[in-house]
Amino acid sequence: MMNRTNMIGLAVLWYMAQWATPLYAGDSARVGVLDQQTVMERSKAGKAALDDMAGYAQTRQKIINADEQELKELQQSLEDPNTKLTDAVRQEKEEQLRSKVEAYQHRVQEFNREVQQKRGEMVADYSRKIAAAAQSVAQKEGYAAILDKGNDAMLRIVLYHQAALDVTESVVKEFDRQNP
Repeated sequence: MMNRTNMIGLAVLWYMAQWATPLYAGDSARVGVLDQQTVMERSKAGKAALDDMAGYAQTRQKIINADEQELKELQQSLEDPNTKLTDAVRQEKEEQLRSKVEAYQHRVQEFNREVQQKRGEMVADYSRKIAAAAQSVAQKEGYAAILDKGNDAMLRIVLYHQAALDVTESVVKEFDRQNP
């Protein structure tokens, strides 16, 4: 009797399992991957933004280099054995040098902060734009999700993917279309 009940129970479970599997096994979701850095570097608007950022940083660097050169010249004039300076003049020039060094250090910190802030704002702005382009590609091509591959310099999010899943070029084209 017990064996017969067990056998019927197993048969019922097997029968239910056969019908339940299709209920849970839906269509597989398509997932794509992209490289946001590549989108920035290859898209027209991204290239322009990166060029603007590089120009902004170079302008700041030229100012820093000029200040640095001025400090070197002032330091050399103080150390030149051929220059005869009275103690009062030497002390005044040394104070002037200290003051300029402090101003230089402050300017370097300020410029670095400005460049980092501008870079952060640009990255945030373009991340939103890239996300919009990726969403458009996902909707057009039937992807349930598009993941950022990341890169070795930051955090690699996708460790492996088939090349066919990479939608970076499609996102670059859509990004250019959305951001002329």
